This record gives sequence, C-alpha cells and structure tokens, in this order.
Amino acid sequence: MPNPPFNYQQDFATINFREHPERYQVGRGEQGVLLVEPYKSEILPHWRYKNAEVALRSAQEIYALFEAYRRNDDFVGMDMARKFIQMGYTRARRYANHKGGKKYDEDRQVKPRDHDPVKAEAAKVFKGWWDKIRADEDYLQRKQAHQKKWG
Repeated sequence: MPNPPFNYQQDFATINFREHPERYQVGRGEQGVLLVEPYKSEILPHWRYKNAEVALRSAQEIYALFEAYRRNDDFVGMDMARKFIQMGYTRARRYANHKGGKKYDEDRQVKPRDHDPVKAEAAKVFKGWWDKIRADEDYLQRKQAHQKKWG
C-alpha cells in the first residue's frame, strides 16, 4: 500500500514534531525538510556543501545529530537528519551540474550541464553518508514502524 501524499497543508509554523511525532510524514526524498521543527532549526546550521572539506564536516555533524536522535529514540529527528544529508547530495549535484545552481532558463527549459568538480566532490561526500543511513537496519526498521503506525 503506497504512502499517502505529503500533507503540505499542516500548520508547520505551530506544530512541534518532537512533541507530536504522529503528525510527521516521512514523505518522498526531502519532502518537508525545511518545514519540520524543531529539527530544521537544530540541523540547518550544520548544513553546508561549499567543497568536499566543508561537506565532510557538515555530514559528520549532521550524522552525529542522527546518532543523538537515535539514542533519544527520536525517529523523526533521525529521518530529518537523513533528509538534510540527502539534500546535501542533491544540492551539491545541482551546483555541480548547473553553474549557480540554476537548472532552468527563463523559458523553463533545462540548461546545458556544466561540470564543477568541487561541488561534485562535495556531493560525493554526502552520498557516502546518505548510503550509510539507507543501509542502517535500525533506521530502516524504525522508518517502517513509524509509517505502519502513522502513515
């Protein structure tokens, strides 16, 4: 059974998802990553992808938060840390492929690809950490349990 569509109509400005994990939807990919509090405010200050060195420090800090959330039995925090690491990869790839991060031109046509090796290396760093989380059996079991219980 597929998951219900992500509910962007929730009052994200007032919901504390730590207090109300039942309101949290895993969604697809990075859905809700910049909306779900207090996690956004806790994780966002650590999220950077300027180059591989900065990306590594960022991913390590975010992964440390992932582990802290795990120790506190906080799946929502774990999943939000995963989303930020995934977003580190996707954003760095976007900048690696398109100068200035702009994929579309004024006519909404996809611009030709560039290649920024610095951003590509940053993306590679985040990809390794994202793969680590996606292979984490405990995380996967918690994700499945959350989705089964709350959708």
